[in-house]
Amino acid sequence: MLLTHAAGDDFPQLCRLYQQVSQKMREEGCHQWLWGNYPNEGLVRHDLDRQVLYVVRREEEILCAVAVDTEFEDAYAGVNWLYGVRPGTFHRLAISPDAQGQGLGRRVVTEVIDLLREMGCDSLRCDTFIDNPRALHLYQSMGMRRSGEVYYPGEGDGKAYPTLEMPLTADCPLLPLRMHPAWRCGALTPWGGTVLKEMYGKDFPEVPAGESLEVSCIPGLSSTDDTGVPLNELVASCGADFAGKYAGKPFPLLLKLIDAAQSLSVQVHPDDGYAYQQEDGKQGKTEAWLILDAPEGAELVYGLVPGVTKQQLEDACHQGAAVEKLLRRVKVRAGDVCYIPAGCVHAIGPGITLYEIQQSSDVTYRFYDWDRVDVAGNRRELHLDKALDVSDLTFAARPIAAPDAPCARVLETPFFTLDVLAGPERVQLPPVKDFALLTVLSGEGVLSWQGGSLTLPMGATVYLPAKCPEVWLSGHGQAAVARP
Repeated sequence: MLLTHAAGDDFPQLCRLYQQVSQKMREEGCHQWLWGNYPNEGLVRHDLDRQVLYVVRREEEILCAVAVDTEFEDAYAGVNWLYGVRPGTFHRLAISPDAQGQGLGRRVVTEVIDLLREMGCDSLRCDTFIDNPRALHLYQSMGMRRSGEVYYPGEGDGKAYPTLEMPLTADCPLLPLRMHPAWRCGALTPWGGTVLKEMYGKDFPEVPAGESLEVSCIPGLSSTDDTGVPLNELVASCGADFAGKYAGKPFPLLLKLIDAAQSLSVQVHPDDGYAYQQEDGKQGKTEAWLILDAPEGAELVYGLVPGVTKQQLEDACHQGAAVEKLLRRVKVRAGDVCYIPAGCVHAIGPGITLYEIQQSSDVTYRFYDWDRVDVAGNRRELHLDKALDVSDLTFAARPIAAPDAPCARVLETPFFTLDVLAGPERVQLPPVKDFALLTVLSGEGVLSWQGGSLTLPMGATVYLPAKCPEVWLSGHGQAAVARP
């Protein structure tokens, strides 16, 4: 083994090493270190006193020094780490200029990993400077993933320090991961409004803003982690530990927040069999809505009036507005849940904001768009033949009210389940099987687990991986948890 504990009488030589490495960095244009500021004699002495400083020697000369530790910089608390509940780290890795470029860094980091395992750590967390490409390349080539970035006041000219991590054990848990949405807005959602931007803090690039795709693997519309890695890439790289039995398969769910300032098109979705045959192997779409906000007297289109025949529906569709009298309208209010199986004719009414969980599919067949035209005078495309093929003329379900309970199952379908959690009690979430998706619908939530937590504002969504540890939710408000 190369690494051995540093001794107290190594202090002068350690200070010279850090000074030499700091000077070489700055000569090469990397302002990561400035000896006397960071690192400094006080840090070296502190590492020696705590017995966390290790060195590589060549006879009496110290070629390398590194602090191996289980204590972290305060800035690490703001990073959404993916791996581990017993993490370890290394700081201030310095290699003598005379020993650089010979592979020593890789050998030292390998031994650091072994040391951390011996210390009982299940994961490694570290950072380096954005202008230190050699360190970044080394760490990523050894299997570390970018997890975010931190900043240290007075260091690095105010530039970012990317954070990196990796699991160290086969049973290393995977932690809740904050999701960043993709958007459908502007001309794609002419019926949208401003609620998602103003009330939920969604940073839409343009308005009207109709859909925030909180968890999505739809091509071109994938949600991401804090570093911009798309969800489909996370599933591919982390495998069954992240997505359970859905690793290597099409991702099964799509989660949205929707703001309908105007009515959406009257539409219907196919089931899996029809979509597979008619839409190049795509999934069908069964979905559910949880109403977040609705004006007094708000209505949805939720099926057809009793007794409508396929011929009557077809004739009315060809006449445009005549179809309106065949639509079954139901009143809804905040807290109502609507199950929308494939084949259910439906439309969100004006003024309604809702949470939508569905199969991961973008297949929609429009019957009618209220005779609207865009600024160029064009009407939206309709899909009458396919819509008529898949419509369930007998659908007659009613909205249900979400129970007023700390944790309640409101829907259990062949494709997903939906639970609603309500504060202020601290609630332990049921164990995660394949994955789960938690969204804070109102108020603020704190998701906590052994050794970590995430504070979640209203509208935030987190992905809970298959190997997630036990998690608890606390706070005042309401959250939804969807599972495949």
